[in-house]
Amino acid sequence: MTVWPNSGTSLLRARSDLRLLLGVLGAPLAPVHVSTTEPLPHLSIKDTPIETSSAQYILQQYTAASGGQKLQNSVHNAYAMGKVRMIASEFETANRVVRNKNSNKAAESGGFVLWQMHPDMWYVELALGGSKVHAGCNGKLVWRHTPWLGAHAAKGPVRPLRRALQGLDPRTTASMFTSSRCIGEKKINGEDCFILKLSADPLTLKARSEGPAEIIRHVLFGYFSQKTGLLVHLEDSHLTRIQNNGGDAVYWETTINSFLDDYKPVEGIMIAHSGRSVVTLFRFGETAMSHTKTRMEEAWTVEEVAFNVPGLSMDCFIPPAELRFATMSEACELPQGQTVNNTAAAAAYRAKVASFEKSHEGNASNLMWKMDV
Repeated sequence: MTVWPNSGTSLLRARSDLRLLLGVLGAPLAPVHVSTTEPLPHLSIKDTPIETSSAQYILQQYTAASGGQKLQNSVHNAYAMGKVRMIASEFETANRVVRNKNSNKAAESGGFVLWQMHPDMWYVELALGGSKVHAGCNGKLVWRHTPWLGAHAAKGPVRPLRRALQGLDPRTTASMFTSSRCIGEKKINGEDCFILKLSADPLTLKARSEGPAEIIRHVLFGYFSQKTGLLVHLEDSHLTRIQNNGGDAVYWETTINSFLDDYKPVEGIMIAHSGRSVVTLFRFGETAMSHTKTRMEEAWTVEEVAFNVPGLSMDCFIPPAELRFATMSEACELPQGQTVNNTAAAAAYRAKVASFEKSHEGNASNLMWKMDV
């Protein structure tokens, strides 16, 4: 059964949707730690599995197509600014489906700014619908600030921002896939692509888990065009198990599919200037008919990119003074009322910011939706 939301529930759902969009799409991280200071491995065929040597060859082609390793290594810092539109487009339970009737009107518009400094430092602000998420990494600690949780440190090792892998940082992207395997080929939008698969190791998964929230797996797939050598599709999926006190375990599977478009050179480095993501948040486990599935969509354009910006220093990546050094589980961003009762999370929820920060001015209404995937 399909149910269209009426005007009486629209406002409440819009507020809930905004929080979910920013929580899931605001500043997700890559699966594993990456060291961009280490060179890419030399292509080796002897005593190397074909899946591994094929991945090394594909990454060499990708690095060359993106501008070459020498040019990329000359970049000490980077800046990118763009516009985004997001929408929670569909919510499904065992016996009904709720869809947003008018996606153009229901979509939230906003913008993002991303700063990066070699090695391992980054800072991002994403403003949407009158609210803002900002997150960063000083090379030793990843933190995030949301209006509902305040500032908190991320659990686990330092990891890159996923948004940087979406066609904005080819050096980090290549380093991310150095331990990947080539698992086959697939057409993406009519284009033949090689598929590289990367899985988070057990130690990383354990470090990211906390209390009753356990990260079971996190897998990243990169689809590299056989024609251009560039990354055109990124898919990652992670599964979280939450053991409620005295109850059955609940599982959350989050899948993000990103399509990268409009590659153009910036100072000789190929940058994707637009793209779109489709997110599925699937909850299951308690009983056979208790599953829920939420679909979210994002479209973005990149307006400005610059490298080696004068004056950018390490001071720009200092964590906020009010940072809570107690780490917080990734499960805290799952919808309220369906997560585990975590003491730190509960305290953070009680310390909600009284009013949302004003978003940056910016009209993103000209972004077009192309979500038929």
